[in-house]
Amino acid sequence: MTGSKILATGSGLPEMVVTNDDLGKMLEGVDDAWVYKRSGIHERRIVKDENTSDLAIKAAKDALDKAGMKGEDIELIVAASITPDYQTPNLASMVQAAIGADKAICFGVSAACSGFVFGLSTADKFVKSGAVKNALVIGAEVLSKASDWSDKNTCILFGDGAASVIIEASEEDNILAEELGSRGDKASVLTSGYFPAANAFNDERTANDSDAYIEMDGLEVFSFATKKLTSSIKNVLEKSGTSIDEIKYIVPHQANSRIIEFVAKKLGCSKDIFYLNLDRFGNTSSASIAIALDEMNGKGMLKRGDKIIISGFGGGLTWGTMLLKW
Repeated sequence: MTGSKILATGSGLPEMVVTNDDLGKMLEGVDDAWVYKRSGIHERRIVKDENTSDLAIKAAKDALDKAGMKGEDIELIVAASITPDYQTPNLASMVQAAIGADKAICFGVSAACSGFVFGLSTADKFVKSGAVKNALVIGAEVLSKASDWSDKNTCILFGDGAASVIIEASEEDNILAEELGSRGDKASVLTSGYFPAANAFNDERTANDSDAYIEMDGLEVFSFATKKLTSSIKNVLEKSGTSIDEIKYIVPHQANSRIIEFVAKKLGCSKDIFYLNLDRFGNTSSASIAIALDEMNGKGMLKRGDKIIISGFGGGLTWGTMLLKW
């Protein structure tokens, strides 16, 4: 079996920045201090005339440009999203058409905020098995269309964005260890996009706008996230025989700064090794880890040989952690 390595990263972000004070003009009792205290977020990006596919295509083209590749070179596209343009066609196929990746196998992954890790893990198996030589993995979300903008407890948390990585077969393996998991018995804790089974032969109600909105039990999500983020990172370190002291950065799903502070204490490490940009982008679900990786890569923070942990947690409930060697 060959290994796989990350060749390039890319991003596709909306231009419009919406601050907490902007939200305060819409929502009573909301200002920058109120939101930041609860989440660590100051602002987020929100689309105006774009949809999820537009952001995903931008992220794909950005990574291709950085890799010096063309769409026709890509053999697999995996797109993680809970807010695609359509149920079908899948988001990856829409990207395929836009970048001219005529040879690519295309499908989507739905694991909410763990989606990028699940997608990268899946693509890694395709590459390592020899089924494909390379893969484009995208996390893309327009959570603004799934947010109830009258609910100040949820809409303040989310933002829109997309990012991607290209991986290719390599003698040197960059993905050293992983853990993926799911807790379907906790599924009702975080939901979005309900479709009633209404048809011509029953009395089931048809869907309304509120069915599409994100609904969550914040305390349950916080409890799950802190426990699973901590245990999953520990498990991956143990699997790989790696000490926390060898880790240059931990790149978590960008959900809430309080979660990260709690996890750092449990791991016995400085919170400074956690890379956070949620203050500027909010929670972008499956896009958040990929956006952070591309930002770090663009700043020159990731050096050859650095050991990095990425870890996501979200609806399903799901979690996914990977140890990467850059």
